[in-house]
Amino acid sequence: MTKCPIIPLGDKIIILPQDEGEQMYGNIVVPDTGQEKPEIGTVLAVGPGRISTDGTLIPNRLEVGVTVMVPKFGAQTVVIENETYIVAGESDVLGIIKENSKETYPEFKEKHYKKEDNE
Repeated sequence: MTKCPIIPLGDKIIILPQDEGEQMYGNIVVPDTGQEKPEIGTVLAVGPGRISTDGTLIPNRLEVGVTVMVPKFGAQTVVIENETYIVAGESDVLGIIKENSKETYPEFKEKHYKKEDNE
């Protein structure tokens, strides 16, 4: 995995985007234009979390190595040493891609979205 040159603060995460690639039909290259698709990438670094209104730290739920989707225009894109990174808040993440996160996703779901028995 690529070493991240950025240290995220607060609830920010650093994402290494996947190459989009162009579709080819025979010898014809069809660029992917006019379609607004979310960015997909791997989380390289995670900030400590955000501070609640009562002053307690709410840790980020995402972990390094998880593949996520973020909106193309909802996050900041930065280039450092000819490498492109996406800086986004945890709340900007649209979802976790299960294909590359098979081990992480069930733990994430159980750990953070457990129903409480109040009945």
